[in-house]
Amino acid sequence: MITANYQLPFRSHRINNRKSTYFYEVRLQIFYRFIIAICCLFFVVKSNAQNGHGIYDTIRVDACVESNGDTIPCSLLPYVFVYGKETAKGKRNRLEWTRLRNAVYVTFPYALKASQVMNDINAKLVGVTDRSERKKIIRSREKDLKKEFADKLTQLSVYQGKVLMKLINRQTGNNCYEIIQEYKGGFTAGFWQTVAVVVGSNLKQPYDPQGADRAMESIVQDVEKMYGIRRQAMVN
Repeated sequence: MITANYQLPFRSHRINNRKSTYFYEVRLQIFYRFIIAICCLFFVVKSNAQNGHGIYDTIRVDACVESNGDTIPCSLLPYVFVYGKETAKGKRNRLEWTRLRNAVYVTFPYALKASQVMNDINAKLVGVTDRSERKKIIRSREKDLKKEFADKLTQLSVYQGKVLMKLINRQTGNNCYEIIQEYKGGFTAGFWQTVAVVVGSNLKQPYDPQGADRAMESIVQDVEKMYGIRRQAMVN
C-alpha cells in the first residue's frame, strides 16, 4: 500500500508532461504557419508594387517626345470597335449626303468658271455706255462659254443643275435669275424661269450657308481646302 501510494503522483506527473509537450507543439505549428502566411502576403504586396499595380504606386507608361523637345508620358490604348445597326433614317441621310457631295464635285468647277467670266465681263463693261457695244461684249463671252461647256452642261441631271445654280449664287452673290436679267434682259430671264419651274427648279433660289445649305457649304469648303490646285486644273 505504501508503494502504490508512492507511484501514483509520478504517473500523474508523466501524463501532465505529455499534455504540456503536445500543446506546446500545436502552438509552435500555429506560430510557424502564421509567420509563413505573413511572409507570403508581404511578398505578394511587394511584387504588385514593383509591377506598378500597388494601391500607392503609379502606373508605368511610355515617354513621347514632342516637336519642341518636351517629354510627356504617353500610352497606347487598345482599340475599341463599336458596331451598330444602321437605321432607315440614317441610311437615307447618308445617301442624300453622298448624292450632294458628288453633285458638288461635278458642278463646282463650272461655278468657279462662271464667276471668273462674270468678273471679266464686268471689267470690260466698265465705262461702256453704248447698248450695242455692251451686247457685243456679252455675246462674245457667251459664244466662248457655249463652245467650252455646252456639251458638258447638257449632261447634268436636274438635281446637279439645282446644285450648280446654288453654287453660282455662292460665288457671285446673285441668283441666276438676276444674272440673266442683268445680261440678257427681263424677258429672257422670265422665259428661263418658266422653264426652270416646269422641270421642278427655280432660278431665284437663294443660298443659305448657315441654314438649309449648311451641308453644301461644308462640302465646298472641303473641296477648296483639299483640291484647290487640282480644281483649277479641271476648270482650265
